[in-house]
Amino acid sequence: MSPSQPKPAPPRPATPLLDRVAFPADLKAVEDRDLPQLASELRAEMVDAVSRTGGHLGAGLGVVELTIAIHKVFDTPHDRLIFDVGHQCYPHKILTGRRDRIRTLRQENGLSGFTRRAESEYDPFGAAHSSTSISAGLGMAVAADLSGTPRNVIAVIGDGALSAGMAYEALNNAGALDARLIVILNDNDMSIAPPTGAMSAYLARLASGRAYMGFREFGKKLTAYLGKTVDRAITRAVEHARGYVTGGTLFEEMGFSHIGPIDGHSFDHLLPVLRNVRDNARGPVLIHVVTQKGKGYAPAEAAADKYHGVNTFDVITGAQAKAKPNAPAYTSVFAESLVQEAAADEKIVAITAAMPSGTGLDQFLKAYPARTFDVGIAEQHAVTFAAGLAAEGYKPFAALYSTFLQRAYDQVVHDVAIQGLAVRFPIDRAGLVGADGPTHAGSFDTTYLASLPGFVVMAAADEAELKHMVRTAAAYDDGPISFRYPRGEGIGVEMPERGEILSIGKGRVLRQGTTVALLSFGTRLADCLLAAEELDAAGLSTTVADARFAKPLDADLIRRLAREHDVLVTIEEGAIGGFASHVLHFLAHQGLLDQGLKVRPLVLPDVWMEQGKPEAMYARAGLTRAGIVGTVFAALGRQDRVTIGAAG
Repeated sequence: MSPSQPKPAPPRPATPLLDRVAFPADLKAVEDRDLPQLASELRAEMVDAVSRTGGHLGAGLGVVELTIAIHKVFDTPHDRLIFDVGHQCYPHKILTGRRDRIRTLRQENGLSGFTRRAESEYDPFGAAHSSTSISAGLGMAVAADLSGTPRNVIAVIGDGALSAGMAYEALNNAGALDARLIVILNDNDMSIAPPTGAMSAYLARLASGRAYMGFREFGKKLTAYLGKTVDRAITRAVEHARGYVTGGTLFEEMGFSHIGPIDGHSFDHLLPVLRNVRDNARGPVLIHVVTQKGKGYAPAEAAADKYHGVNTFDVITGAQAKAKPNAPAYTSVFAESLVQEAAADEKIVAITAAMPSGTGLDQFLKAYPARTFDVGIAEQHAVTFAAGLAAEGYKPFAALYSTFLQRAYDQVVHDVAIQGLAVRFPIDRAGLVGADGPTHAGSFDTTYLASLPGFVVMAAADEAELKHMVRTAAAYDDGPISFRYPRGEGIGVEMPERGEILSIGKGRVLRQGTTVALLSFGTRLADCLLAAEELDAAGLSTTVADARFAKPLDADLIRRLAREHDVLVTIEEGAIGGFASHVLHFLAHQGLLDQGLKVRPLVLPDVWMEQGKPEAMYARAGLTRAGIVGTVFAALGRQDRVTIGAAG
């Protein structure tokens, strides 16, 4: 071989590298030059797993190299690694001793779809809602300082999550404390929907620098006429402006050392930077990493949402499995109804917090782009923004998931309820949500909204009722009003051409009986009707009523049910303290509990219910036909029938 000829590269490992990496410590033995092969194998493993379970695919594909690099450079779990939201944590789970269970993701008794402290020591902080990682990481960094423990703390946060105010509160505090904290900004130019607002534009300018170059050329031409003193002043101003364009000033003014942007798919870029920060950084550091969501899987790269959340799918084609619907989805019914009402009322506007497709408001956006507002991941702002619109006579519908509305409760209380502003709250994903587990369950909205004076709180029993409630909310101007509905398809009821305006605080009776009264709030009504058939067959004449309203209660209806029946069972898809508590409060003050009435509230159990199939979860909660029947038999002392009812 000629001395001028390059030496042949050493042979690649014959066996898959991923088979040799069960835990992050195993990465120390993998050569840097072999890491791209490991990344390819890790992507293939993740795609295969998610194709079988469904879940969040695109985010994880985008951080494969970053995840490998962090675990190779740092000493996890001693060093703390926190993923914001957790959508991107599947590669992390595969590398941290959970590969053998990765195909149980989001399944009953399987791995969580998010990071979870109880699941692994490599998950130091549980996440499923966005923008919490920097705050948690700062707490851990300060704890390490207080205890004298040398430790790196790394928080990985996406560009979408950085749009929330909480992230900036944490950045500001971290800079003021001069804490040893490493924040990695994963800039993939995609949250669930394209990022909205100034931060998105700011990050998009980072790579090009065109604004800076153009401004500098202008400065040169101007100062040719104004002299060297002015030239120096303008040069300083230009450099300061450049800091804003490239990120330096924004984060450095908050006390952070700013590094980047760097290629998040290049180990040649990632490893030296991470090692330098590990070895040399003293105060807080922000590393700006640019990645591609869905990287390495063509169908994900081509998808508009980069396969953010997927059903099971065919790995070869990327085609997702779709159930054959026999009824429209609740979210679609809401969206179509709101579009219909907006055609009749130009004051109706719609607000979403980075979830236009999840809430159905993408349909409203197509019809009324000027009346649709995506505020980014900023639920607190969304609520107060809606309050401002309402104060000026508009009719805002702030469409949020139940679990995300929790994040804006102070704004609901202070900015909406106390002022009596007519903000409409469509609450999607009410009740149990299945595979996303307790972090996304809509368990508490009835409890925390119905406790507020002047708030109207509704729940749709089926898709037709949802259509009625959209129109009712549009017509209601006397204060805040909410209506909740679940994820998934309706039950196939006949749909009205347009919703009716319901009488506020009035329920309805669907079936009349004499012994047992089932009072439902929400979509458990269908199970109540099935339970009534079984109870009737057992000789227990049963009334079924749909409350429609948790606040104000239908006092006449509840009083009649209490006086005319031996047993009253309330059924709701919410936590203790919700609809049933208001009913019991009313019955107690009316003296109706003093007359021998047996009242049994059925609510979600006082535990964090883990993921599973929704109907199986409701069965465990006792909120299906069998649970209702068993509750009635137990109340009447008919223990011989409890087992029969519960087994059905």
